Amino acid sequence: MAVTRVTKAGLAREVWQEMLGYFLAHRSYTAESLQQMGLTPGHMKTLFELDSDDPRSMGELAEVLACDASNATWLIDRLEERGLVERRPHPHDRRVKTVVLTPEGVATKKLLFDRMSVPPDDLVSLDRADLEQLRQALRLLPEHAGLSDSTPHDADQPPG
Repeated sequence: MAVTRVTKAGLAREVWQEMLGYFLAHRSYTAESLQQMGLTPGHMKTLFELDSDDPRSMGELAEVLACDASNATWLIDRLEERGLVERRPHPHDRRVKTVVLTPEGVATKKLLFDRMSVPPDDLVSLDRADLEQLRQALRLLPEHAGLSDSTPHDADQPPG
């Protein structure tokens, strides 16, 4: 009987599907955390894209959120109503508004990150050797899929 060898690309696809399936199976945990905080997934993504000392223009924010300007404005309006973000004039172009996190926004972002950093029980139940092997494999990914600036190795630090 001939053994069919999976191509490297096919194996990568299988690994990606396993990772995706795992995250989707646990999406209710993230949704529950967001709901408890009165936030939506869009709010979460917006908070994780903002900082308190690095103003982002509304246009730049819409681009990184992959939405149109009106959606970015709606998200910022809701976060501003809650005191989590603040609009400021652009230092070089008064027609442009920038957005930063307020101290309350920084605290909310940290709380959200802390809640999302608690691993699911089924992950904790893996033996130590498997967890170390999984960690090492994930650290091999180039720049952690582009999140190296916002996803720390130290789980005690929020992104951004």
